Amino acid sequence: MAQEYPAGETRRRRRGRKLLIGLVVLLLVVAGLLVVADRVAVGVAERLIAERVSQEISKQGAQSAKPDVEVAGTPFLTQVLDGRYERISITLRDVQASVEGDAVRLPVLDVDARNVRASLDTLRSGQGDVVADTVNGTGTISYESLAALLKRPGLTLGEQGGKLAVTAPVDILGQKFTVAGTADVTVAKNGAVALRFSNLDAAGLPNLPLARTILNKYAEGISIDVPLPDLPFQLAVREVRPLPDGLAVTADAKNVPINSAG
Repeated sequence: MAQEYPAGETRRRRRGRKLLIGLVVLLLVVAGLLVVADRVAVGVAERLIAERVSQEISKQGAQSAKPDVEVAGTPFLTQVLDGRYERISITLRDVQASVEGDAVRLPVLDVDARNVRASLDTLRSGQGDVVADTVNGTGTISYESLAALLKRPGLTLGEQGGKLAVTAPVDILGQKFTVAGTADVTVAKNGAVALRFSNLDAAGLPNLPLARTILNKYAEGISIDVPLPDLPFQLAVREVRPLPDGLAVTADAKNVPINSAG
């Protein structure tokens, strides 16, 4: 037999359930508002950091499209209060800088800053540094830009079998030949790109010692250390690799003010 409750107790139980449901709904609404506020705050911070990065790149004498900034880690507001951010990713497109009067172009430069320190006052006022414990950068230098630094008319660069490939017109013993070959590419101690061409050849080259000597001299002439422009965020080049779309550059730095590029 079902137990019957007095009418007053039944009403109290119903009111209790309604209060509980109302409390749950209220908590869900508050949680939703906090999530929205968190995302809004992220957007504001990302815009402020992008503005600072643009200003510092301009001061360095370089150019780029407006940076894309993404602040990782949730919730964001707790990071703001702590003044420390897990990760800030910055994408710079169409980066251009000058080396000895020639423009070096990086279509994309991706920068990953870890363990970033920035006080709330710094973000609000724009005064002070946003400092990252470590910064890693990856980008690609266009072969057209790299070839221009060699200052050899008609020379073109590309990738072949994972190596840097070259073709160029060369005058040997009064005849025009198309020279082709590959080079070893490394990072020099001064941070320049070291190019070492050692196996150049040309179709139809006369089998004469003098012709071979001239070709070897040409290879020596383009086997140089090519300086790179100063990268943003004090990035130092650690590795270079020829890829089909350009020379891939990997760089890093430590304890870097990411709003003081240079």
